Amino acid sequence: MKKIALLIIVFVSTLISVKAQKNADDIVGVWLTGSGKAHVKIDKVGNYYFGRVVWLKEPLNTEGKPKLDINNEDVSKRNKTVFGMQLVGGFEWKNDNLWDNGSIYDPLNGKTYKCKIDLENFTTMNIRGFIGISLFGRTDIWKRVK
Repeated sequence: MKKIALLIIVFVSTLISVKAQKNADDIVGVWLTGSGKAHVKIDKVGNYYFGRVVWLKEPLNTEGKPKLDINNEDVSKRNKTVFGMQLVGGFEWKNDNLWDNGSIYDPLNGKTYKCKIDLENFTTMNIRGFIGISLFGRTDIWKRVK
């Protein structure tokens, strides 16, 4: 009987381990930002996760030209388009639903913040940008695009 119990424990442990390995890539895909104004496609490069703008609700400025990163603190980058821009990057998978050590760029104010991602479920993620420690920040809720 003890051998059966041990086999069950080993089997369940193996299933949990396999599930954890699969969870690492659960953020890969296309996500609608909390404002509903952009889709960000998250991909894995090596052991890190990065996200680029792949859709904008309003891709053109008032002059009918592609929106530029006009608020970037780096003046040399202000002529780059927002479409295709990397907004999030450098994330490392830490456990079942946490990706950490990344950053998020806000084109509305031209600033980059430390960031972590908490996957609430397969369709919803909480992306928290902050200065210094996570306590001093803001969480945006992104929804997976089908």
